[in-house]
Amino acid sequence: MNIPFLDNWRKRPAPATDAWSDTEGVAELLSECELLRDRAQRAGLVLGDTPISLEALDQLVPRWRDDPEELPWLANDAGLYLGTVIVRTVPGARWGPGPDGQPVVVMASGRQVDVAATGQQWAEAGSPELSQVYAEVAES
Repeated sequence: MNIPFLDNWRKRPAPATDAWSDTEGVAELLSECELLRDRAQRAGLVLGDTPISLEALDQLVPRWRDDPEELPWLANDAGLYLGTVIVRTVPGARWGPGPDGQPVVVMASGRQVDVAATGQQWAEAGSPELSQVYAEVAES
């Protein structure tokens, strides 16, 4: 059976579904950081997605290090929060996929910042401080 309009419909290219192209949606999703925000609030700190809040996070007592189940989750949230502050305050910064598909911050210069790795290091050892990483990235 030959139905001409079906032939044309079948030949249409599939619409592009690049999730990273929805920059606002990606930024909204990655900024949630529920565990980190909860732990900060319990310590009396409200995270306002600002560089000042990164300094305050650096001063928290790292009680999460005592819980091996919580540590990786909090580390991931710390990295995403760092990325959120960068994306919201540094002109031209945006979220993008890293080489392994993990979210990275892509600076206007094209430099990629692996905020997940930074969050992991910060949560495990306290170094580098999130505020220092932000200052370095914001300068470049």
